[in-house]
Order: sequence, then C-alpha cells, then structure tokens
Amino acid sequence: MSLPHVAVLDDEVDITQLLANYLQMQGFRVSQVHNGRALLELMASDPAALVLLDLGLPGEDGFAIARQLRERWRCGLVILTGRGDAIDKVVGLEIGADDYVTKPFDLRELLARIKAVLRRLVPAEPPAAAPAAAAPAPAERPLLRFAGWTLDTAARRLVDATGTEVVLTTGEFELLQVLARHAGRVLSRDFLLEQTRGREAAPFDRTIDVLIGRLRKKLGDNADEPQLIKSVRGAGYLFVPGVTQG
Repeated sequence: MSLPHVAVLDDEVDITQLLANYLQMQGFRVSQVHNGRALLELMASDPAALVLLDLGLPGEDGFAIARQLRERWRCGLVILTGRGDAIDKVVGLEIGADDYVTKPFDLRELLARIKAVLRRLVPAEPPAAAPAAAAPAPAERPLLRFAGWTLDTAARRLVDATGTEVVLTTGEFELLQVLARHAGRVLSRDFLLEQTRGREAAPFDRTIDVLIGRLRKKLGDNADEPQLIKSVRGAGYLFVPGVTQG
C-alpha cells in the first residue's frame, strides 16, 4: 500500500524539515516546497493527498494559493500559520480549508488533525468478508437524492440533474451527508459539529456556519431566502427537501 503523500508549503526551511522528519516517522511520504509555484507544479506531477499550507509567504497571497488548490484538486487542506485572527480563520474556512492550525503548534495535535482530515477524505476500506458458501448479492451504492441533486456517499460525489459534478471539500461533503440523512429535522450546531468533526470541535466554533454558506452557494440556494437549508433562529439548521435513498 502506498504511503499517504503530504505536501508542506512554508518559506521557512527549518519548519518544513521539522514537519517532514516527524511525518515521515509517522508513516507519511512528505514533499517540501517553499513557494506557491513549486506547490502547484508538485500537485500537477505528483498530487498530494493533503497539503499543509502556510499563509505568511513573502510576496505571495496564501489565500490565493488555497483557492487554486480548491479549484484544481480534490485534496485535504490544512492551513498552518502564525495568523491567529478570527477573520483569517473564517476566510480560510470559507475558501475551503479543512482545518486551521496556528503556530506555535504541538506536533502530536497536528498529526491527529491530519489523520482526521484524511479519514474524512478517504473512507476506510471495509474488512474482508469471511468465506461463505454463497456470496451475498452486492449492496446498492448509497445514493441520497433531493431536489434534483444526487449525493453518492460511496464515491463522495455530488452531481446535479444534468449529471455534472459539483466538487465538495471534505467538510462540505460530511455536513451535507448529515443534513440529508436527517432531512426534516432541526439540527443544532453542536450536533452538526459532533457529527462532522467529533472531538476536534471547539466551543464557539463557527465552522458549521461557514460550511452552510458554502453549501448554499454550491447548491444554488439563495442565502437571503434559502429553500434547501433553512436557518432556525436559536435552534440550528433544517434541511427542507425530501430525500430518497437507493
């Protein structure tokens, strides 16, 4: 089995080397790059499953690099930066980052966050079935259909009525799946955080609100008068359309 490939972009060589040494000891294949152009060239030739991206790059816009990643590749994205402002965190999440870690950081915590993003990005393979006299019929692919959309939870793909795929980040996919499986019920932010982020969730985490805004945009749901994902003041969110499974 190939090792998970992680790309580390930081202009400080000492930091990329530290992360590379640590992650390699944890079973990852690591590529070090020090500017946005090098990262994009790497992704074109040897795509990484996850990118650790520093925002504070001399002469470069880290947010612009993050946008290019999201537009061109399906990968995990963890912003790793010295910027601790809440506004920067919200912007990073709105762009499509799966997580946001501020410096200084604990290597063990960073490792746990990397593994969590990769778990959400690539579902674990089911254990091999024990030999049986007769093989069971193959199960249907778990599809969730609503309002002309189809969410394929096995392939982690969202397609519209014409069959065109709309690319979702890991967080967007997880949230949409939870909403669709609980259609017609008001779900609190705490419940949604627990279902999508588990122990990673923190008090006053705005991740859910940011992800809801991104999902509405991708689903063509008017944020001023949403018809698919409604806000319920003081309670949470309600997924309105009926959902069929198959």
